[in-house]
Amino acid sequence: MNLPNKITMIRVILIPFFVFFMLTDFVPYSNVIAVAIFIVASLTDTLDGYLARKYELVSNFGKFMDPLADKLLVCSALVCFVADASNPMPVWGVIIIISRDFIISGFRLVASDAGVVIAASWWGKIKTVVQMLMSVLLILNFSGTVIDIVEYVFIYAAIILTVVSLIDYLYKNWKVLDDGNM
Repeated sequence: MNLPNKITMIRVILIPFFVFFMLTDFVPYSNVIAVAIFIVASLTDTLDGYLARKYELVSNFGKFMDPLADKLLVCSALVCFVADASNPMPVWGVIIIISRDFIISGFRLVASDAGVVIAASWWGKIKTVVQMLMSVLLILNFSGTVIDIVEYVFIYAAIILTVVSLIDYLYKNWKVLDDGNM
């Protein structure tokens, strides 16, 4: 297990702590702690990718686990948003985002059975960044007309990029469905 892969695993380990602080009411400033954990976990995504490329430590484990760790982090935040009635994230948007992640994970498993590792696309990376920025805004849950508009812009941008990245992914990897032959 190389350093970038260990950093990816740190992101996964941070998720339960993030969820705890998102859902607790009895810890003062729990949303600030949650957003700090979320930001640290999000930044590990940039760090592990940078180190893997710079030191030529790209691995099949990293290609598989890095996007999965991102999905786990974002999906955990989305589920927490749905649990908060005051949060503007629509349930149908959460369903779209999580459904896309299940579809992509399924594709990756089928490709893996065929001996092929599919790395994240640029659309997927942009989608992840927008989802993470949206999540930070929604965790902080500031109020005000301008903030509300910015939150909605990020929510709908995240949903649109989710659909675009899914279409791109399906288009580029449709052969995975052809009995696992690529």
